Amino acid sequence: MTDQPTVALLGTGTMGTGMARNILRAGLPLRVWNRTTAKARPLADEGAEVAESPADAVRGADVVVTMLFDTDSVLDALEQARDGLAAGTVLLQQSTVGVEGNERVAALAGELGLVHVDAPVLGTKKPAEDGALVVLASGPDDARDRVAPVLEAVGSRTVWAGEAGQGTRLKLVANSWVLTVVEGIAESLALAKALGVEGTAFLDVVKGGAMDAPYVQLKGKAMLDGEFAPAFGLDGAAKDAGLIVDAARAAGADLGVLEAVQAHYARALAAGHGDQDLSATYLAH
Repeated sequence: MTDQPTVALLGTGTMGTGMARNILRAGLPLRVWNRTTAKARPLADEGAEVAESPADAVRGADVVVTMLFDTDSVLDALEQARDGLAAGTVLLQQSTVGVEGNERVAALAGELGLVHVDAPVLGTKKPAEDGALVVLASGPDDARDRVAPVLEAVGSRTVWAGEAGQGTRLKLVANSWVLTVVEGIAESLALAKALGVEGTAFLDVVKGGAMDAPYVQLKGKAMLDGEFAPAFGLDGAAKDAGLIVDAARAAGADLGVLEAVQAHYARALAAGHGDQDLSATYLAH
């Protein structure tokens, strides 16, 4: 493989589109595929080759990036790509699929003769657009140089966590905190409303202190303003909550708070807020 690997990106949704643009800005040859082809077509104007099928996208690629919604969508795309994949190609799997999902992806990667790098990311739509994602990479040491140009293009920092699968585990831990914080903000604002306290008073009283965090102000203001354009979709948050709880139970960890968070995200999803930001959990209080 040359210093400028040819990249195939499967999935040009909320995260994948921004990642694709940064891969192109880095000067890497890029082919893209999306289940809804029309969503990928604008990238052709920026230099990407838009493929009609996963097999066409991956044919001749050095690195195949998957940024899709869940385990089944990753496996389905790889199965569709089977005829175009060559043994030894690097699979840079960046979707959030959970522990059991990662094992399924690893099994298929082995069957296809791919080099599996498990590398989910921390960050939402804006960091993806800015090339500022934090990549939680894991996989064989000899794959690091091969994926480095791609990871440098999409992220501000790469943390290598060990063998493939450790990146996914670290992502679940980080996302458990994200989901807990957002639900905590929503509950605090719901309590404020119930007690006749202005929500802005809560945000102001914690601002700049030990109890504050960027998400408290960002998501809290969005909740109060009714601004729920998806940066991290509630449907994805509900899916990730399930992955976290499943992994915890399998490992024997007691996550009572996360189980309650999962239940509330499920209620918000059932109430029809799945296509909004995860902060729309506030609407289900």
